Amino acid sequence: MNDVAKQTDGRNQPTLPIYLDYQATTPTDPRVVAAMLPYFTEKFGNPHSTSHSHGREAAAAVEAARHQVARLIGADEREIVFTSGATESNNLAIKGALRFKGETRRRVVTYVTEHKCVLESARRLGEEGVEVVLLPVSPDGLVDLDLLARTLDERPTTLVSVMAANNEIGVVQPLAEIGALCRARGVLFHSDAAQAVGKVPIDVEAMKIDLLSISGHKIYGPKGIGALYLRRRPRVRLEPLFDGGAQERGIRSGTLAPPLCVALGEACAIAGAEMAAEAARLRQLRDRFYRGLTRAVPEVVLNGDPEHRLPGNLNIGFPGIDGQALLAELPELSLSLGSACTSAAVEPSYVLKALGLPDALANGSIRIGLGRFTSEADVDFAVDRLTSAVRRLRGAAPSA
Repeated sequence: MNDVAKQTDGRNQPTLPIYLDYQATTPTDPRVVAAMLPYFTEKFGNPHSTSHSHGREAAAAVEAARHQVARLIGADEREIVFTSGATESNNLAIKGALRFKGETRRRVVTYVTEHKCVLESARRLGEEGVEVVLLPVSPDGLVDLDLLARTLDERPTTLVSVMAANNEIGVVQPLAEIGALCRARGVLFHSDAAQAVGKVPIDVEAMKIDLLSISGHKIYGPKGIGALYLRRRPRVRLEPLFDGGAQERGIRSGTLAPPLCVALGEACAIAGAEMAAEAARLRQLRDRFYRGLTRAVPEVVLNGDPEHRLPGNLNIGFPGIDGQALLAELPELSLSLGSACTSAAVEPSYVLKALGLPDALANGSIRIGLGRFTSEADVDFAVDRLTSAVRRLRGAAPSA
């Protein structure tokens, strides 16, 4: 357990408001901030201007960070391309792979529960003449491997894109099995791993992943930095999204930001060192939260598979409760109804609808995200407040 987590677990009283939305974003770890700060002022060189010591110093820091990112996922540092975040990485992977193929084998398979940037990338390719196949998931949120195999056997496919862990329900997919299916058929396998990297073990070699997207601000790094893993052997080739100075081996043009690259590298290094202990701590907190809530409140529904999920994720439905009304009763808790990219929408979560939930239950579901700085005191306080709020709303609801 890291020092900060030890300190927060020792608190008798939580600091309000309590942050419980770690799937939306994470606070930047102070150790990450300390690592990146010198590269704003003292070590400010352009990493692409290496004719002098300032540039060489920045370039060395970027390459060290590239190694740290690669090490976390079992990759070679030459397979890491820095981007602005997972949205750019997903766009680059999906559009880049399909556009590089030209007019041949233009088919992409993905799932209805994917992040919006994956679904929108696929939709845009559909407008360009690419065949887009959107597969359903099981009621527990997991992919059906037999259905995927049958779909890939129908006709040649360029790429399959499957989220490693869902940003709303936290369900972790069987990446190794999906990778094996794709590799056996010569299909590229891309995974949006923004929610999974640094939280559950990822090994791109063992899982036969060809492209993988990473986000800095989901693993206690800053916003505005991410990475794309791009397999070298067998080589995966992409068409760049935009033109420029051919940085990042011509795959992603633009001047890199050494402070952000250093920060992502440090965040990955910390996550790799602390992942096992932190995952065990978060599972205990998650189970404590769920047990406390279900003991105090009747009719609580857990959305998504109970076992194959992120250590710090709960997505819970309260029949007869409106989610917006519930959040309004909880100003001391920072919670969300679902994905940060769609939480402003009034319609039910498309992810929960894909699980087969009726509108009433989908509208009454909230996402609880626990993380590195969550304490037992935070969990106990949140359970108490959530219990009181549900009881108040159910007591105020008109009788049937």
